[in-house]
Amino acid sequence: MARRAAAAARLLRRPGPLAAEPPVRGMPHTEYEFASRTVNSCRRFHWIPSLQRPPCGPRTNVETYEGQHSANKASEVQKRTFGSAATHNQRNPAYSELNSDDVCYFKSILGDNGVVQDEDRIAVANVDWMGKYKGASQLLLLPKSTKEVSKILSYCNTRRLAVVPQGGNTGLVGGSVPVYDEVIVSLAGMDKIISFDNVNGILTSEAGCVLENLSTFVENEGFIMPLDLGAKGSCHIGGNISTNAGGLRFIRYGSLHGNVLGLEVVLADGTILDMLTTLRKDNTGYDLKHLFIGSEGSLGVVTKVAVLTPAKLPATNVAFLSCNDYTSCQKLLLAARRNLGEILSAFEFMDHHCIDLAIRHLEGVQNPLPASQYKFYVLIETTGSDESYDKTKLEAFLLRSMEDGLVSDGVIAQDISQASNFWRIREGISEASVKVGAVYKYDLSIPVEKLYDIVEEMRCRLGDNAEVLGYGHLGDGNLHLNILSSKYDDSILTQIEPFVYEWTSAQRGSISAEHGLGLMKAEKIHYSKSTEAVQLMASIKKLLDPNSILNPYKVLPQSVL
Repeated sequence: MARRAAAAARLLRRPGPLAAEPPVRGMPHTEYEFASRTVNSCRRFHWIPSLQRPPCGPRTNVETYEGQHSANKASEVQKRTFGSAATHNQRNPAYSELNSDDVCYFKSILGDNGVVQDEDRIAVANVDWMGKYKGASQLLLLPKSTKEVSKILSYCNTRRLAVVPQGGNTGLVGGSVPVYDEVIVSLAGMDKIISFDNVNGILTSEAGCVLENLSTFVENEGFIMPLDLGAKGSCHIGGNISTNAGGLRFIRYGSLHGNVLGLEVVLADGTILDMLTTLRKDNTGYDLKHLFIGSEGSLGVVTKVAVLTPAKLPATNVAFLSCNDYTSCQKLLLAARRNLGEILSAFEFMDHHCIDLAIRHLEGVQNPLPASQYKFYVLIETTGSDESYDKTKLEAFLLRSMEDGLVSDGVIAQDISQASNFWRIREGISEASVKVGAVYKYDLSIPVEKLYDIVEEMRCRLGDNAEVLGYGHLGDGNLHLNILSSKYDDSILTQIEPFVYEWTSAQRGSISAEHGLGLMKAEKIHYSKSTEAVQLMASIKKLLDPNSILNPYKVLPQSVL
């Protein structure tokens, strides 16, 4: 009993300066009574029964704007158009070049406001938010309906004008910007919510809806989106589906392959493929929507979606913990799966380099555990329907983890402000990293027991030439490997690639867990897929897009096309 009380005294303290902040009005707090029989003063647990994680980090458009704005200045970042050591593709001479007749046609179907030729507006759409990939498109189209998308693609297919579908442009692998002079088709104007089934929780909307807006809408109806991302305030649901985005709720609700019920897609020749069913079960033939989930706009343009949304649960708790080594992080994950089970909704990990980066570059961020420097940090979120039950389970789990030596220190959010700070650290790592200068980002799926090995390998390889960070969705075996330096440098890149891909392949991992392949990894797909699988993908591409006008140079190697 004395040992448990001592553990509680360390773990369940208020999080430093944050404790001075007043709780949210009307938000009840409860205290943990278990340890009071041994040490009366050790009643420091606080819960947030109805907490919904507030928008923070990359969920605003600020970082997107900053990245795009800085990218327009050619002197700020070297070699924006390379993010991988892959051989650069030459422009395909089979594609036509845009002319005045093309512009006149697009104006006839979209109106003058739907056809953008202004250099400043096009410059923003030509570059990704990190300022890493930059195209040279001269035309941005803004359709307002599926029929307009259909007319655009039909015309472009006939003229053999290459097209890049673009959503919120928050991607990390160069998949949503032109490589050369492709026509940009933005879905931003298609942002209507079509319907919501508040019995079954099925949302139907256009593809240009911002994820955060959809989240707000369904939460007001008593549901939540199954997808939650750091770029929530900028990304579009159509882009999320086209890249099969993973995110922070994957451990609880799985991938979009399991949550998307139906799609409307426009094929390269303008054919509108209506698969917009809201049925939970439909076993009639091939389930074609799965071809387009994760195809990154290379097979068709998603224009409408039907998504299954889970019920919004009233009790949410967030804990920020520290571990002395990666083995403890793994054991803590296993213990969380066993002891928290059905209420576990997020299990994120960060090394101390990530924490240091976030504190240095994110305004207002504080380390919840400032007393000592730990090697690893874990953020755990639980979501359930019974506040008292969830509270008891989480308390018991954390105390047991302390006693077993898995957790060195930790704190539980007492109010929405503290929870926001916890999540701001985790979600803001990507935003903070681009403020350093150049970022080499790798999104890997690796068996959990080997997941952090590649981080340590890269530190050994790079030494003082770059800073190496490791963080991600430990519950999903998804590592975000970020390598930071002041500028993009060929000598650094050659030390990273192809080593990082070869190492991942040797572990039978995936070189893209959730970001997609885009331009960055199109030529690297063989590290994760067999020759036969890639050939079959190429055959599907040729069948649906025989002129290869959709998002060229992306996803698949040019050699197989």
